Amino acid sequence: MFASMPTNRRTFLKASSYLSLAFAIPLDNAFSQATDSKPRLPGDLQTNRKLSAWLRINANQTVTLLVGKVELGQGILTAVSQICADELDIDIKRVHIISGDTALVPNEGVTAGSFSMPYCATAVQSASAEVRAILLGLATEKLNQPMTNLSVQDGKISSNNGQSITYWDLILGESLDRDATGTVKPKPANQHQYIGQPIHRLDLTPKILGESKFLQEYRPIGMLYGHLVRPPTYAAKLVAVNLASAQKMPGVVKVVRNGSFLGVIAKREEQALAAANALNASTKWEVEKKLPRHEGIFDWLRKTKPNRIIETKVQPRASTETAAKTIEATYYRPYHMHASIGTSAAIATMGADGVMLIQTHSQSVFETSTAIAKMLGLEPSKVRCQHMQGAGCYGHNMADDAAADAALLAMTVPGQPVRLQYTREQEHKWEPYGSAMVIQTKAGVDANGNVLDWDLQIWSTPHGTRPGGEPGNLLSARYLEKPFTQPVPTNGGPPNYAADRNGIALYDFAGHKVLTHFITDMPVRVSSTRGLGAYANVFAIESFMDELAFAANTDPLTYRLRYLKDERARDVLQKAAEKFGWVSWKKTPNRGRGIGFARYKNIAGYCAVALEVEVNPRNGASGSCARWQPLTQAISLTLMA
Repeated sequence: MFASMPTNRRTFLKASSYLSLAFAIPLDNAFSQATDSKPRLPGDLQTNRKLSAWLRINANQTVTLLVGKVELGQGILTAVSQICADELDIDIKRVHIISGDTALVPNEGVTAGSFSMPYCATAVQSASAEVRAILLGLATEKLNQPMTNLSVQDGKISSNNGQSITYWDLILGESLDRDATGTVKPKPANQHQYIGQPIHRLDLTPKILGESKFLQEYRPIGMLYGHLVRPPTYAAKLVAVNLASAQKMPGVVKVVRNGSFLGVIAKREEQALAAANALNASTKWEVEKKLPRHEGIFDWLRKTKPNRIIETKVQPRASTETAAKTIEATYYRPYHMHASIGTSAAIATMGADGVMLIQTHSQSVFETSTAIAKMLGLEPSKVRCQHMQGAGCYGHNMADDAAADAALLAMTVPGQPVRLQYTREQEHKWEPYGSAMVIQTKAGVDANGNVLDWDLQIWSTPHGTRPGGEPGNLLSARYLEKPFTQPVPTNGGPPNYAADRNGIALYDFAGHKVLTHFITDMPVRVSSTRGLGAYANVFAIESFMDELAFAANTDPLTYRLRYLKDERARDVLQKAAEKFGWVSWKKTPNRGRGIGFARYKNIAGYCAVALEVEVNPRNGASGSCARWQPLTQAISLTLMA
């Protein structure tokens, strides 16, 4: 990314209770699937077509908004509340939101990939607009007035003749248990009161004041504490353990063993931890004979036969011109740890009704509940996940594993909530890491440095092993007496991709080839971290563009614009350079500059970054021993599609 960076620098561093509601949700219908004979509906309304699955108009003069997406810190719930309030013409304070409760809300799948606004928000907007139209239709009958004579303000429908009626008066005897039609157009932007305005986030105040907002802080009455004993290696099997001595320790309620799954439940957290440590000291494990390879992960990636070679892009050039020279570079991405400030946690309770209730900060409450139900041998309806916000979410962390582990322990003490939170050692050792990658770049150029053939090859293990309804993707399910096998991961597909996300350069080259060597073997447990393979691929592409510009003795901005045909991309790159002062910038000792461009998933937001750095050599050292320090002159500009 930095034009002046030495060319040998290849490795980069890496629920709630609520009042009785007027419209009950028929759960059998709430998740009805669209059929070919029905009209296409916006976003997730397409697969959750009942209006009653999304909205309830309450007798207490509030509106309940139900969404399957969950809050991960980006302000999604505030955003959809703004949309709902605008479309219904009500004060936003009247909107009460329930999200991520698998027994109540529409199934919107995983909250990931920046899909909450395009899929959830559009569904909320369309459903809210249609519910408003339904209420206006009821008002025309009650007031005996044409709809053109009616206006709405904060749920009060007024007629030109002075008559009025409220949403809350209209609900009696009426039902929203009907399919959305998608025929009601949302309001134009000039009629918005909340959308686009700086609204105070719903979840912000308790976080600022240090109130107990996160699941990690939640302590229900009568709660017990669980802790686990993990095996020494991924495939180790528990041969023997002294359960009796741990069972006699102070405060211990239950010692749990199921195959190689081993845990303890106690009245206090320190008692559970002490008992778990005692159990661990008495264990005997059968450790697999296969020793770790001594070679580095990058060598291993390059040598391992891929399960699949994906032709991410194949574009041969039309001309037969011979390249004057070939330029090559290789870039490396190490494993990445989430390292959340708050380690993953969950609280599970086996109810008298036979329903396992799990409070979790999982991004995939529906898929996780399905996987846990299969693991426990329960019907899917007998596992209910309720989302609570967690302290840190950077992709697939151990939230799903914590939910499963808490449930396994809670099964043994029906009626009592069991809280489980991993120690930092457990979290960092057992969490799925962001996958290591190798990106090899090669370009054939003509005498003027113009790219004739661009060749980029990616070697990577998976970037996606979320539960997906499969217990084998839950860590402890593999250690049970009747273990579950982890499914073979896939690389996903467009526009989300995984290892090859953003692997296709957005520059227009005559010849352009991208191959992905997808390896499903996992020496280390891996899954999704933010951006998946994107930022490694973007780093490689942008760094190699700098290499090519340097070889062509051309300004790196000018070189990029030579191949960038997308006008919006050109605009954002040129605007960032203008704000930075690219043309007027003068090189000084130990200072350099760089510029880079990318587009989210290659289909969404555009981003260009210009940066000035200073090198402070240590004891006269240079090159890879130098310390790169960004200065305050760094300018970045982002335009969203």
